[in-house]
Amino acid sequence: MKKISKIFFDVDPYQLDKKSKEKILIARLKELENHHRKKSKIYKRLSLINKLDLRDIKKISDVPFLPVQLFKSHEIKSIGNNKIVKTLTSSGTTGQAVSKIYLDKDTALLQTKALVKIVGDYIGSKRIPMIIMDSKSIFEDPSLFTARGAGILGMANFGRDHFYALNKNMQIDIKGLSNWLKKYEKEPKFIFGFTFMIWQYLYKECESKNIKFNLSKTLLLHSGGWKKMNDQAVSKKQFKFYLKKQFKLSQIHNFYGMVESVGSIYIECNEGFFHSPVFSEIIVRRHSDWSQAKNGEEGVIQVISSLAQSYPGHSILTEDLGTIHGVDNCKCGRKGSYFTISGRVPNVEMRGCSDTHVSEE
Repeated sequence: MKKISKIFFDVDPYQLDKKSKEKILIARLKELENHHRKKSKIYKRLSLINKLDLRDIKKISDVPFLPVQLFKSHEIKSIGNNKIVKTLTSSGTTGQAVSKIYLDKDTALLQTKALVKIVGDYIGSKRIPMIIMDSKSIFEDPSLFTARGAGILGMANFGRDHFYALNKNMQIDIKGLSNWLKKYEKEPKFIFGFTFMIWQYLYKECESKNIKFNLSKTLLLHSGGWKKMNDQAVSKKQFKFYLKKQFKLSQIHNFYGMVESVGSIYIECNEGFFHSPVFSEIIVRRHSDWSQAKNGEEGVIQVISSLAQSYPGHSILTEDLGTIHGVDNCKCGRKGSYFTISGRVPNVEMRGCSDTHVSEE
């Protein structure tokens, strides 16, 4: 298929206004829609059912979507097995079906390039000392190497001198972390971890022992596990408050993403909103008839990606509920749609990058 337009990578990820972004996204989505109809047998059959002519795609919401559950029940790809260089597996508890997403060389490269642009907007282009709130043992057990392991490997590219803060028994290495922090006490630092693990193994453990590391020059990027946070009656506001109180940690950014939507992650700004970068878009749909909801109205989230070449993941209906609060006018200065996540569609099983470990408890 045609190479993705250079403009996606030549501009800052949050620079284009709605009109400019829609223009290049619609053109790209038509290319992807045509490509997957030709290359994926399953997607071709589905396109014959909906009978949508590519010429009828006038706006992003016109692009047909696949329910995310379909990737758990079917092997859906637009490449031959000889082209697969990486297989991503979604997290799930024992016995649950998981998604398998197949990437070729070009799609994997696009994913990496997009992550560099998106994450770099928050931490800069220079690699900085990095703490990973996990254990190296995650890479020794193939059953754990799902979204959690893939997330760690992807984010590790943005740091250097990586310190894995947990041992194989999932206990925090207080002495090792203390020595590492002394080494870099005057430098900017980066922590990556999944929400429940940051809370349970960093905050709770240090709080119980009255250990107060100085993380004032540190940025935390975390994701997943809010279901467990709700079980412990810890809100996002409380999560940030206690981390700041214990560690002077104020640069805290959650992010939203999923294995099925390659390269499309949405990072939370300082105003508390997730932002859609130039590579992707968010649509909210009413559960009653799948019509597009208005800004400010909660509904089911549909994620749009310009990067999914090796499988038809360019338009996916998720199982998450959310609300778009505006476009191009967030107080943080970033353009694009900005939104919040409010939970899961009722009667859907718990899912999340950190749940692979949490479920074992």
